[in-house]
Amino acid sequence: MTLPEILEKYWGYSSFRPLQLEAMEAVMAGRDSLLVLPTGGGKSLCFQAPAIAREGLAIVVSPLISLMKDQVDTLVGNGVSAAYYNSSMPSEARADVTRGIREGRFRMLYVAPERLVGDGGEGFLKLLESLPVSFIAVDEAHCISQWGHDFRTEYRQLARLRERWPAVSMHAYTATATTRVRKDIMAQLGLRDATELVGSFDRPNLVYRVLARATLKAQILGVLERHRGQAGIIYCTSRKEVDSLSQWLNDTGWRSRPYHAGLPDDERSRNQDAFLNEEVDLVVATVAFGMGIDRSNVRFVIHAGAPQSLEHYQQESGRAGRDGLEAECVLIASGADFLKWRVMLEKNGEMSDARRGLLRDMERYAASVGCRHKRLVGYFGEAFAKDDCGACDYCLGELETVGDPVMVARKVLSCVARVGQRFGAAHVTNVLRGSDSEQVRSRGHHQLSVFGLMKDATIDELRGYVDQLLAHGLLQQGGDEYPILQLTAEGLALLKDAGAHPDLSLARQKRPEKGRLPKRARVETEGWEGVDKDLFERLRAMRMQVARKRGVPPYVIFHDTTLREIARTKPTTMGALRHIYGVGARKADDLGEMVIAEVQAQA
Repeated sequence: MTLPEILEKYWGYSSFRPLQLEAMEAVMAGRDSLLVLPTGGGKSLCFQAPAIAREGLAIVVSPLISLMKDQVDTLVGNGVSAAYYNSSMPSEARADVTRGIREGRFRMLYVAPERLVGDGGEGFLKLLESLPVSFIAVDEAHCISQWGHDFRTEYRQLARLRERWPAVSMHAYTATATTRVRKDIMAQLGLRDATELVGSFDRPNLVYRVLARATLKAQILGVLERHRGQAGIIYCTSRKEVDSLSQWLNDTGWRSRPYHAGLPDDERSRNQDAFLNEEVDLVVATVAFGMGIDRSNVRFVIHAGAPQSLEHYQQESGRAGRDGLEAECVLIASGADFLKWRVMLEKNGEMSDARRGLLRDMERYAASVGCRHKRLVGYFGEAFAKDDCGACDYCLGELETVGDPVMVARKVLSCVARVGQRFGAAHVTNVLRGSDSEQVRSRGHHQLSVFGLMKDATIDELRGYVDQLLAHGLLQQGGDEYPILQLTAEGLALLKDAGAHPDLSLARQKRPEKGRLPKRARVETEGWEGVDKDLFERLRAMRMQVARKRGVPPYVIFHDTTLREIARTKPTTMGALRHIYGVGARKADDLGEMVIAEVQAQA
């Protein structure tokens, strides 16, 4: 079978996405390769389809057990002979897989890295060496690079695979890698004359927004209300924040589960499974949650605090909209986030010039005024051709530039100076707004000339100005647990001379006009165009029923993309159903009659 025929038969796809065919052809030719495609770009298919087309056993190195299981469940559901092998399996299940390997029953085998290079895996390796191995695919390959955002020491040992299978081609796959990380991946894996394919880092279906953190819970609720009944992830920077926020959400009627490395293994596993199986749609998590998540219909990701780098942000926010449909990514950040990261990294002895630079890049993104899509792809070295992405707070007109940024900056800087450079952003904000609070009066700050100087500005606006002045290097933060604002040399210069920073620009969230709904991104409206929403919900219920009966996550049955297309075109024959995106031959034979019956029931 040809690659297009395999694609159509097993996955129901009639065309290749960008770079998929080139990546598959490298595997078919037995030439080493490195593929970088953003989440949702179809990386897995680039080694799954060739595994069917080529003779022998394809070995896929995958870092997380849950990811292996989900991908194998999906493959088996599509009619592909695949298995996974890891230490979490019962001994009888491992024995069954071992028999299947010896008997040549599988085309693909997913294995954890430690199973291939760790202690105690010699017998398993000897078994694999006795078989014809078609190629080796290393998924989440950025884990091998010390410059990557999720470095794992066990991945470093994967270079030994080249020694064991010198004639077998090796292929690396990742969603996020700068030029430096790509070079390191190829060097560490010992890739030879590798085909290097780098796709666009842009995710046009994602709507990016950045909010200056003010009333965090209210800001989170604003996002949740836009996505009621939809799946989402809220990332926090500490376990304590995860537990607290998840408890508060549950107390206020938003069903959520916490997820972090401090939870007992069985509880963490139950919470992840509940999310994957759509028993719960909201997870509050640290970055420990995500790489093994194959749920495709996550409609929003909230960062309740800034991550440590743009690589982390790209990877974590990219867990939204993996099905290609519209999704929202909201970063709620403040200058305190970056101070916290710096203090933690210094304390752990992990701070370096490189890490410091990564933090600065993240800080600049959070405080930037301009297209978010352009800023993100530019970080990874890609030019962004559009003048208007139509899918971020800036391009949707939700931000507005401040008319006299120097005057605004000098007011904030003056307040920081007047309170003695001994207080944080919250206190400075209270003084500028003229807050009649005990904290302000007890220190006599209500008598300062700057008291009430910006009384018409909202808390959000003032916090946003502070964060932008930090990013511009006019303010800095000192202190440890309680960060205080201090003037930098540049900030002091601007305070003395209004012409010291002529290129300064500041922005603020545009205040909503009464009775006027905010502009919606084009991607948010196009995805539902022509879709019968009642039929879509009935198809979702049918999918859930089948998934529960078979003990697999609902997206293994059908992705939302497929259900929306069915609800849009309403096929009533098997022939028409086979033309739906994501309905392969196996799925049509297995579920076709049930789907058609659901469509006809409404007619």
